[in-house]
Order: sequence, then structure tokens, then C-alpha cells
Amino acid sequence: MNRGYWTGIGLTLIIAVIAKLATSLPFLSLIGPLVFAILIGIVWNTFFPVRTVWEPGIHFSSKILLRAGIILLGMRLNLSDIAAAGWPAFLLATSSVIIGIGAVYGMAKLLKVDNTIGFLTACGTGICGAAAIVAVSSQMKAKAEQTAVSVAIISLLGMLFTFLYSVFYQVLGLSSEAYGMFAGGTLHEIANVVAAGDVGGAAALDLALVVKLTRVILLVVVAACVGIWMTKKHRQEGETFNIKKLPIPWFIFGFLAMSAFYSTGIVPEQIASMLVSLSYVLMAMAMAGLGLNVKLEAFKRAGMKPLIAGLGGTIILVAIEYGFIRFLF
Repeated sequence: MNRGYWTGIGLTLIIAVIAKLATSLPFLSLIGPLVFAILIGIVWNTFFPVRTVWEPGIHFSSKILLRAGIILLGMRLNLSDIAAAGWPAFLLATSSVIIGIGAVYGMAKLLKVDNTIGFLTACGTGICGAAAIVAVSSQMKAKAEQTAVSVAIISLLGMLFTFLYSVFYQVLGLSSEAYGMFAGGTLHEIANVVAAGDVGGAAALDLALVVKLTRVILLVVVAACVGIWMTKKHRQEGETFNIKKLPIPWFIFGFLAMSAFYSTGIVPEQIASMLVSLSYVLMAMAMAGLGLNVKLEAFKRAGMKPLIAGLGGTIILVAIEYGFIRFLF
């Protein structure tokens, strides 16, 4: 490991710290450190192109540290909270994943958007924003710019709908609990859910996080399905089956194991909080690494169609889930 390797890792750490500090500001908090880190990385690489000797370290951050960060994020999820919320929360989360992915991907197909960008944006909408996009992109062997465009779209849509929810909370006609479930079931990033859920009070925020984190768990199912799909595709192209090559993100099961361990109550809350904070630093470094492989020209090449597909699909998701919430409550 040479000096360039550590410089690459150090650069992603610097960007992650800047992103964390910047998103402590009121408006930027809606974006969240993960998305802001990838945007900083893109801008950096556009104006100060990454040196070749830094690339191995940057690759380490975007791949290995991402997996470590997602595993540690399990310390945020108490499985007993999901069980206590009951079947409405699970049904809402499940339907959000199915409708979100289906609506956005359907719109992308209709508008003839790049297939990979369309599917990644759909996963970000239905599951958990940037983290889902990056996890699934590795299964699909997506290009860095395809992943970056999808993350940027999810960021813009997340900020837009968080703002709209906060402004029109009073006219939605939902109780605090119902609003929390609505926010958790339809918003993209955890940062969006926290910002919008807080408007409805403590009860709303608690339920919003439960529903959102239930959607995060379903990333395991989606990733497994993508893995099986990609394996089938490769077999059709003449490759032989090998379980070692099965593109399922096994680190997701580390996330579930960590969640189960946290749910036992053995881990003190202070320690769990520290580990969750560390997970966000690692994931922000991974996002920075991803951004450092992309230039702003990627968005010009992608055009407006992916954003329109994401917006249209999100509107469909919001409309259906709002009706579902009104029916339940």
C-alpha cells in the first residue's frame, strides 16, 4: 500500500467530514450527509480530477467501507419496535417498496430512460434512497455515473417532498400517528423521514422511523431477487452457475445480524449511537468515493427523463399510500 492509496482513503474521509458538518445547517439537513458527500465528490472530480495513484484507496472506500457502514447501521434497528407497530406498518412498508419500484421503473420504461438508471432510481424510491441504490448497483455492475445520476435524482425528489410534507402537514387531515406512517412509507432518505416526521411530533417521528426501517430490511429481499435475476441472465449468456458468484450482497445479512444483536438489549444505547454515527461516516466515505469517479457531464448525458420518471413514480406512490393511510385510519 503506497502513499497514494492512503491519500485516496484520506480524501474520502475529508469529504465525508465536510458533508457531515455542512448538513448540520438547517436547509442542508434535508439532504443528509450521504447524498451531500457524493455531490462534493462529483464537483471535486470535475474541477480537480482524481490522480490515478489515488484510485485504489478511493475504490476501497466506495466498496469495502460501504459494506462495513451498512452492517453497523443495523444498530439503529430494533426488531421489537417493528413487531410492536404491527401488521399495518409492515403492510405499508411492503406496499411502498413494491409500488415505489414498480411505478418509477414503469415510468422509466415509458420514457425510454436508460434501463440501469431507471431501476436504480426505482430502488432508491421504494426502499431507502442512496444506500439502496449503491447496494443494488453493485449487483447490477452499474457504471459509476449511472449510480451517481440515480442518487442525485433521489436527493432532489427527497428534498422536494420533505418540504411539501412539512408545509402542507396541517391540511393532510391525518392524525400524528397516521402522518408518521405516511412519511415513513413514502419519503426516500432516512434524513427526509426524520425532517418531515418531526413536524408531526414525537409519536409521528417514532412511527415514521419504524416504517422506514422496515423498508430498509426489505432491501435484503430486493437484493436477493436482483442477485437471482442477474445470475439467470449470466447463465443465459453462457456462464456456468457458481454459488460464489451469486450476486447477493451477503453483507446485508450482517446488517440483520447486527439488528438482532441490538434488539436483545445487551448493547448500551450510548455505544449503539456511537456505532450508528460511525456507520454514517463510513457510508459517507463510500459515497464520496463514488462521486470521485464521476464528473458533472454525466448529468447532461442522462438528460431530464430520469428525473421526470422519478417524479412521476413518486407521485403515484404518494397518492396510493395516502389513500391507504386514510382507509386504515
